[in-house]
Amino acid sequence: MSDSSDGYKIVADNREARFQYEIMETFETGIELRGTEVKSIRQGKVNLRDGFALVRDGEVWLHNVHISPHETTNQVYNHDPRRTRKLLLHAQEIRRLIGQVEQKGLTLVPLKMYLKRGWIKLTLGLARGKKLHDKREDLKRKQAKREIERAIKNY
Repeated sequence: MSDSSDGYKIVADNREARFQYEIMETFETGIELRGTEVKSIRQGKVNLRDGFALVRDGEVWLHNVHISPHETTNQVYNHDPRRTRKLLLHAQEIRRLIGQVEQKGLTLVPLKMYLKRGWIKLTLGLARGKKLHDKREDLKRKQAKREIERAIKNY
């Protein structure tokens, strides 16, 4: 699951988010983590599926992302798996996000978590929820594309 040409190693990917939401824009963010969380993330024990981010008091917070406790660490030093984590963004990016989220009613969704030169990064997507008919339209488009590829392959 790694892309060695760019120096990235994808740890977790939220594929369901691309189905549930229309992604308008993406941001690369850092995350404020504890030591045991870093160990678990490097082992790939992260679930981004139910996660979302909120802007509070000029800071962006990641909610509901599950990072499993590290097994070999004593439970006293371990972290809460679903704790709220601070995301590290530039002030101008946060100001822009505040405007987009509050005025247009968009949502911040974690798309993927990866290692970049030893640092753990998160791709955060500014998203608009899809309606049921949009999801059906995407499925139809995907199936048509598959059928075209099959037809081309057989000839």
